[in-house]
Amino acid sequence: MAKKKVKKGAWTKADLQLVKKMFANASTAAVAKKLGRGLEPVKKKASRMNLTKSKKYMKTLGRS
Repeated sequence: MAKKKVKKGAWTKADLQLVKKMFANASTAAVAKKLGRGLEPVKKKASRMNLTKSKKYMKTLGRS
C-alpha cells in the first residue's frame, strides 16, 4: 500500500487559520487529514500556537 503524499514546508495563513478554527473541537487526525499534513507536525504547531482541546470535546472522549 502506497503512502499518501504529505505536505511539507511553510505553513500558509490559510493553514494556520484552519488549525485555529478546527483544533479545539476536532480530532488532531481530522485536522491533519484536512491539511494534508502529518499528525506530529499538526500537534507541534497547535502546541506552539497555545491551542488546546475544548472541555466539550474532551468529554466526548470520556475525559474530564
